[in-house]
Amino acid sequence: MKKHENFCAALKNLKEIYNYEQPYDSVVLTGLVGLFGICFEQSWKMMKEVLTEHGYEDSATGSPKTILKTGFKAGIIKDEELWIRALAARNNVTCAYNREVAYDIVSQTKEQFYDMFRTLEEDIKRWI
Repeated sequence: MKKHENFCAALKNLKEIYNYEQPYDSVVLTGLVGLFGICFEQSWKMMKEVLTEHGYEDSATGSPKTILKTGFKAGIIKDEELWIRALAARNNVTCAYNREVAYDIVSQTKEQFYDMFRTLEEDIKRWI
């Protein structure tokens, strides 16, 4: 499953976020935000592919929010609120020129989102 492979590669790269500590220079900060954005994109696209293969019609043309809600109902993800917060952070990636926004994304990724992605990596195995 190509989407699964892409997600796993993105997650492996995201782990690098723990190799950096504040204060971040602008290049590192932008890179860390980018790693989160890539991992989030790959995660919901993988969920979409899995849900479609399992006959969830909502997922065929669904937006990321629709995919997350369907994934929660199907049992792929367990914490819908956390995923919705991650979606909001992903929507702010393009505002990461604002250091406060960028620092917030990196902080949330280190504190919550990385573990959220790791849980998905494990939980998705029973679906593929």
